[in-house]
Amino acid sequence: MTAQIAIVPAYNEAASISAVVAELGEHAPGFDVVVIDDGSTDDTAERARAAGADVVRHPFNLGIGGAVQSGYMYAAERGYDIAVQVDGDGQHDPRCLATMRAYLDAHQELDMVTGSRFLADDGDGFRSSAPRRLGIRIFSGVLSRIVGQRVTDPTSGLRMCRRRGIDLFARDYPHDYTEVEAVLLMHAHALSSVELPVKMRERMGGTSSINSTRSIYYMVKVLLAVFVGLFRARPAVRSGEPAPVSAEGGF
Repeated sequence: MTAQIAIVPAYNEAASISAVVAELGEHAPGFDVVVIDDGSTDDTAERARAAGADVVRHPFNLGIGGAVQSGYMYAAERGYDIAVQVDGDGQHDPRCLATMRAYLDAHQELDMVTGSRFLADDGDGFRSSAPRRLGIRIFSGVLSRIVGQRVTDPTSGLRMCRRRGIDLFARDYPHDYTEVEAVLLMHAHALSSVELPVKMRERMGGTSSINSTRSIYYMVKVLLAVFVGLFRARPAVRSGEPAPVSAEGGF
């Protein structure tokens, strides 16, 4: 039987984490759930554990990249075959996971599928603010040219990958502009991926770290990071190799 896990990075998501874990249990019961509590100052970890998730706690905040990499390290060390990232703020609908998994099963040549909010035929669902959409459009154009295929939602954190992706992200995961740089990371290691249409929702609670006034600043920094990342040396990854650093629950 294929072992599969949902990785939920969370920082001060006490308002939403219980509902996120409960929805995963209801709509994706075949997935184990691990919440990576990235140094929260509220009771995110306690609520996640009470809802039935395993919890890895960081003693201080590492940022979204560190939290996601911890999740992949956890998955790699425990031999999971499939891993999916699900945001702790409730924006990702777990009902999408069955479709994503079915697509992976039907296309064995793929290493990863990513949920795109911009591919839905009806155009429904939450799509963030106008400045952020502008940034996403620019990132899409740049990344599409670099990787040689259409990328419509480069800031989507809803990703499902096989063991090769798990091993790669456990060893090497971007810590600054994670979603955008992860697209480059997949391309650099010749791992194949496609986007699938999904609907996303507004946050259940809390606030985003990137507001409208910071969007232009963020966009410029991401573009610089993308071009720097093109020249970054990256370690080779062979499927089945263990991640080099422990991600045990005490962390």
